[in-house]
Amino acid sequence: MPQDDATTERLKASLWFSIGKIIDEETARLNTTATPQFIGAMTEMVWAQIENVAQDLESFSRHAGRTTVTTDDVLLVTRRNEALQGIMVDFVERGKAGKERERGK
Repeated sequence: MPQDDATTERLKASLWFSIGKIIDEETARLNTTATPQFIGAMTEMVWAQIENVAQDLESFSRHAGRTTVTTDDVLLVTRRNEALQGIMVDFVERGKAGKERERGK
């Protein structure tokens, strides 16, 4: 198995584990159950979304003539989801404010 395939499999396994934990917590809270097939389907859906977002981020940075993804690229990805974009803008602004405070020390 090539290195990239091994890395991909480890990442998917980690994602499966994390999603499984979240689903277990929610099903316990809601007093219900979820099948392993549901967890697998959810994992595949999230993985596909991650791949799509990664491709978009790479395209945005390449279009801007950069080889590094920046917060501007992330904000572009969120442009069609106002609620998510608001959360991300707040997060970026808090990060910038924190850096400015550190510089002032």
